[in-house]
Amino acid sequence: MELILSVMASDRPGIVEKIASVIEAEGGNWLESRLATMAGRFAGIIRVQLEQDHYGPLQQALQALRDDGLSIQIEVGEADTETVQAYTIEVVGNDRPGIVREVTRALAVMHVNVIDLSTEVEPASMSGGVLFKAVVEVGLTEDQSIEKVVSGLEGLSPDLMVDAKLGE
Repeated sequence: MELILSVMASDRPGIVEKIASVIEAEGGNWLESRLATMAGRFAGIIRVQLEQDHYGPLQQALQALRDDGLSIQIEVGEADTETVQAYTIEVVGNDRPGIVREVTRALAVMHVNVIDLSTEVEPASMSGGVLFKAVVEVGLTEDQSIEKVVSGLEGLSPDLMVDAKLGE
């Protein structure tokens, strides 16, 4: 079976090692993860594989980490049912409130599945403003066109630059 763990805590050294030790001790295999620190908080999602009979002991051991200030939510993973082609889309434009909502709403209206989303802002050297950058990994079904997705995103605002490439 596969589990998805959502983890959050105040950032400090040793958090990942504690989680990894518990997973290994209870017979789990750490398959993949996305871990980050923002504003003094550590957050992550982790995919773990283990035998069904190890689920209870792993769950108890992970919940015991609450005493160390970790918040951990455990969900059973689900099998992917639809074949998709992955693309990476880069979006760059002037930052403004609501830009993430605009981009994600456009993707939702086009029934595009967001697999991974990373955003950041940085100073725009030429204009003195703030530049918004997003890297969005999306999954498209056979009946969806990356060209239409790019066109839909470009239509949001004249200042948005959108580039897409086949996922790896």
